[in-house]
Amino acid sequence: MQTQRLISSHSRLLARLGPVCYLKCMRDWTKESLKLKKGHTWSAPEGYRIFVADRGAVRFNFPQEWTMEPGEDATYFYDKKPPDDDCRLGCSYLTLPPIDWSGLHLSELIKTATAGDPRELKMAGDIVMGNRPDLEIAWADFGFIDPVEHRHAYSRLSIARGSNIQTLITLDYWDEDGARLAPMWRELMRSLQLGRYISDPTLGDIIH
Repeated sequence: MQTQRLISSHSRLLARLGPVCYLKCMRDWTKESLKLKKGHTWSAPEGYRIFVADRGAVRFNFPQEWTMEPGEDATYFYDKKPPDDDCRLGCSYLTLPPIDWSGLHLSELIKTATAGDPRELKMAGDIVMGNRPDLEIAWADFGFIDPVEHRHAYSRLSIARGSNIQTLITLDYWDEDGARLAPMWRELMRSLQLGRYISDPTLGDIIH
């Protein structure tokens, strides 16, 4: 898969969601390694790492061996270092005004985001809803023919909302990789948290 195609795809989806709030861009970033303090509370299942954006605005687990690269409009995760990757995950988020958003259904946002996509996306199956006490989630797969390799591929679009945060997560993958990626996606959805901020990244959540 070509990196630029994924980036432009994620950008188009963001544009169709509309300027409802402020987009947290990823272009200004620095890398810093911190030593975790004794008694820290960070913990992930075997084979996974924890991604945390903006001190806890968005967090989820992703495979240990995957690589992560910040882009202009999102953070991207690859199963292999590009250009040898077979699938890519993209994540960006919005800070929402503190009003009632229950009337804006996530399923409608998914339909709006994919309308008119030049890849001629076709929904594969139904939109999956996964409401929890702390957030609501909706996601769906859309099939298309890759214009470069002429292979059948899928673009998975997930929107989650909670604690005045709305995140867009995309997953582009080949048809034959769907079963392999299923456990990863289940863990990502299970571990996804929004608006759970931390003051000290070397300690993690402080339980009083």
